[in-house]
Amino acid sequence: MCGIAGLSWHHPERLPGIAEVHRMVDVLAHRGPDDSGLYHSELGLLDDYQLRRSNATGTNGSERGAILGHRRLSIIDLSGGRQPISNEDGSVWIVLNGEIYNYRELRSDLQSRGHQFATESDTEVIVHLYEEYGDDCVLHLRGMFAFAIWDKRQTRLLLVRDRLGQKPLIYRHHGGRVDFASELKGLLQLHDSPREVNPVAIDQYLTYQYVPHTSSILRGYSKLPPAHLATFENGKFTTRRYWQPPYELNDGQKHAAKVTSSKESVRRALRETLTEAVRLRMRSDVPLGAFLSGGIDSTIITGLMQEQSDQSVHSFSIGFPVAKFDERTFARQAAEHLGTIHHEKVVEPSALSILPKLIWHYDEPLSDSSAIPMMYLSEMTREFVTVALSGDGADELFAGYDRYRAVQLAAVFDYLPRPVRSLFASRLWQRIPASVEQKSFRRRLKRFLDALGESPQRRYLNWINIFDQARRREVYSDSMLKQLGDADAASFLENAYTECPSRDFVTQTTCADVLTYLPCDILAKVDIASMAYGLECRSPFLDHHVAELAARMPLKFKRKGKQGKQILLDTFGDLLPASIQNRPKMGFGVPLDSWFRNELRPLLFDVLLDRKSLDRGWFRPEAVRQLVDEHVTAKWDHSYRLWNLLILELWQQTFLDSSVAPTGPGSL
Repeated sequence: MCGIAGLSWHHPERLPGIAEVHRMVDVLAHRGPDDSGLYHSELGLLDDYQLRRSNATGTNGSERGAILGHRRLSIIDLSGGRQPISNEDGSVWIVLNGEIYNYRELRSDLQSRGHQFATESDTEVIVHLYEEYGDDCVLHLRGMFAFAIWDKRQTRLLLVRDRLGQKPLIYRHHGGRVDFASELKGLLQLHDSPREVNPVAIDQYLTYQYVPHTSSILRGYSKLPPAHLATFENGKFTTRRYWQPPYELNDGQKHAAKVTSSKESVRRALRETLTEAVRLRMRSDVPLGAFLSGGIDSTIITGLMQEQSDQSVHSFSIGFPVAKFDERTFARQAAEHLGTIHHEKVVEPSALSILPKLIWHYDEPLSDSSAIPMMYLSEMTREFVTVALSGDGADELFAGYDRYRAVQLAAVFDYLPRPVRSLFASRLWQRIPASVEQKSFRRRLKRFLDALGESPQRRYLNWINIFDQARRREVYSDSMLKQLGDADAASFLENAYTECPSRDFVTQTTCADVLTYLPCDILAKVDIASMAYGLECRSPFLDHHVAELAARMPLKFKRKGKQGKQILLDTFGDLLPASIQNRPKMGFGVPLDSWFRNELRPLLFDVLLDRKSLDRGWFRPEAVRQLVDEHVTAKWDHSYRLWNLLILELWQQTFLDSSVAPTGPGSL
């Protein structure tokens, strides 16, 4: 795992010096603490002496060119494989963030075609694939990756991001050049990089708890979406999609699905495909372990690892002193059942001392509270291993979330006569007394009924959002509303629903989550938290062969009554203790509601009700005060909304309030 950064130009208005580009790379040192490298299209690989003299060696000598920078976390070919790396004649150069799991098979095929290799690294394989197949090289890769290729002969930059969005890539196209980096903070090291907040991105963030691709929290910056590549050639920047999960089956696929649609054949295919995905992800020249929460997904991955290992796997879990958030008992049961060497840690409210570090590493606002335990889990895991396998992706691919049951129930409602639907959707139901507890049955029932009058897509958004549209309009200032105009945050999710219009609505919803929530929230959270400690996190469920198999599966194999991920239980029951097979799903979050009313109550007042925060102009001060008051007096559970606003304000203090972009965490 690594960090990449660089730029390419075509008749630029201005070019930064090498020292600035070196800073872009250096600020990503946490992603690759083992080594660094810089390539200049005119000067070649730059050594330490040239970098020390970088102020005297500008980049203004040519009308077209590129600089590629890299920070390395050594996983494969520890003694070789230093990046940037090139082909035999130095006409094609690459920097890679990620891992190519099928590199050995690809390498053998390329050698049979006459390609010569200088290292044993997976990165060099991509260079020769590009020589052989051009941009279609990406279609041969099985892995997680974001990479940049400079084609010296064609003076052409290629940027690529993996199919499901496990590795990030952000860019800025301006003034005859393209700047790119693994993280936004890399781009901000260039002195001509503006820091102007995008109001539409704030609206999206308050809706989803993340800023979706292609947007960025700052104007002028974009995220390359998953399964996309971009080219910069002759001054023209273009992007295109190269893969999509096959939820929408063509006629041939529908026929094949009917022929092989028995549950037994699907179980065999799933066992073989996921086992192979785990095997490929166990290729490493450094120690490996597994995240083990004691849930179905992580237990299956750890079990498949243990089956293929000749020694006990190290497993890692995080817990809380609040029982409903604590999974350690289940994790211990899974570890004992599988025979792993288990490690665990408890997260206390004082753990929020990590906030400055969290805000700096997540250089866009992300208010998924599970980022906190993810940071601590990564820190603990890195003490023992360099690579950890996880169960991420299974809930989206195999319909595991509890909310999919609500989607199923609501789909039945849509077939009722209009008068009956109107009765169920009546606002009268909102008069039902409900517990202040956010996840109480009555509160969830009221949310369910309140959304029934919406379209199915908007209804789902109302169930998953942080601030619904009405609440956002209540909290925004007049100036903010004017800047937003007719911007509609819901369009991001609604567009994802168009991917598979012929499938049942629950499957459409899982598809939408695979395209939105999974890359923008779950995978962004895991990537940033793990890379903050130089830990590589691999997710076998996100192998695109597994994802394609899951996409083609009928819903009847995934959900049975209240139970999601039924096919996983049927296929991998031998790896799962009975207590884990029957346990209710528990979110990987933190007890914010309690913390904000007790230990962290002063933080709300000191940050959200501070004059600097209230004067930024995005929100009505009285609306923010009301949210805080209603929560701390237990009139309402606004914990997720307050955390959302808190993270946004702390991000602004970190990235906007200083005269220069920060190069490290600050303090509260």
